[in-house]
Amino acid sequence: MPSRLAVIAIDATRPQLVVDFWCAVLGWQVVDQDAEVTTIAAADRSWPMIDVVAVPEGKVVKNRLHFDLRADGVSTAEELDRLLALGARPADVGQSPDASWVVLADPEGNEFCLLSRPVQELQESPAALRPRRSPYRTFTI
Repeated sequence: MPSRLAVIAIDATRPQLVVDFWCAVLGWQVVDQDAEVTTIAAADRSWPMIDVVAVPEGKVVKNRLHFDLRADGVSTAEELDRLLALGARPADVGQSPDASWVVLADPEGNEFCLLSRPVQELQESPAALRPRRSPYRTFTI
């Protein structure tokens, strides 16, 4: 039997800020917490969950792993506005100006993408699930 994705860890110098941001973005809640790690998840505690881990050092280079989000129940433009209001900011990882996705960063600079097609549009068109080119393949340090 294959492995199953259970937890994604995010290091943070300001963990509560990151916890609050991702809880608001995903509609999740804190499900466990100690002095160094806060775990957030959906209300039913289904996997995957996110561990936000307190660390002393800040982020210095682009992520090698990132989240791709899709708007759910709203347009992509509405979701972009909501993410920006929550504290996300535009990020440049070398994506072309005509990319069909938007690269953003959370309050600690961790990049993530908002894809152009909302969940409902994908449910209507399975062909939309074809692979897309990641903006991370074009970035050089």
